[in-house]
Amino acid sequence: MLRSLFDLPLPRDSEARLVSPDLSECVPASFHADAALLYGEKEEKLGVIAEVQLKRDPIKRWTWPVYLATMRARDRCKSTLVVICPDHSTARWAAEPIDTGHPGYVLHPLVIGPHNTPVITDVAEAVGDIGLAAISAITHSDHPEIHAILATLAEALDNIDSKLARRYAEYVTVALTGSAQKEMERLMATETYLYQGEYAQSLLAKGEARAVLLSLKARAIPVPDEVRERISACTDIPTLETWIERAAVIDTIDELFA
Repeated sequence: MLRSLFDLPLPRDSEARLVSPDLSECVPASFHADAALLYGEKEEKLGVIAEVQLKRDPIKRWTWPVYLATMRARDRCKSTLVVICPDHSTARWAAEPIDTGHPGYVLHPLVIGPHNTPVITDVAEAVGDIGLAAISAITHSDHPEIHAILATLAEALDNIDSKLARRYAEYVTVALTGSAQKEMERLMATETYLYQGEYAQSLLAKGEARAVLLSLKARAIPVPDEVRERISACTDIPTLETWIERAAVIDTIDELFA
């Protein structure tokens, strides 16, 4: 019937077998996209799954449709997939259609890469679309003008809100690789601009928070999730330094905040 009515490509040399119709999992698999965004309200909602793909990963051909289906069911919205790739080869691979097996249900990922992202070396242009400037830096990491691209982005970030600028700086630095990443780290270390000082401060705070947690772990002191989140979220260096000193001598987690 399936062959006659729908021309489904069913194997002819093997039998069908019944499997569980319960499609929920007793031990749920963990699926984490790099980012999930939800635009609009009610019937006008659109979900966007964003992935930064630094290299080919065949597993993603199976999990990307899951991301979209899960977001669609969870948020009751249409959903789409955007993949950001730093090189032409990965971008071509990511753009290949994913045939899910259901007739007409072929996923065509939307791909952002060096093939469709402009090279931005003008500060005014970068300030006008800071998101595009950040993506330009990531997707053109191997471009001959990458130093100029990163310098332009660094200067443009000084013309927007410093907290937002720090988030962009962190995102770009993590997404870059190789010499481009080292150049971005060098720019961030100069502390020429306000947001760069805040960026450096945030890195220091993360290191101090990690030191607190490692000290507690070494002394076998249990750390509840809410306490771990409180320590990791702290950005006040003097407070973190106090916690480091206390972690070396306390016996219970309550004494850390005494």
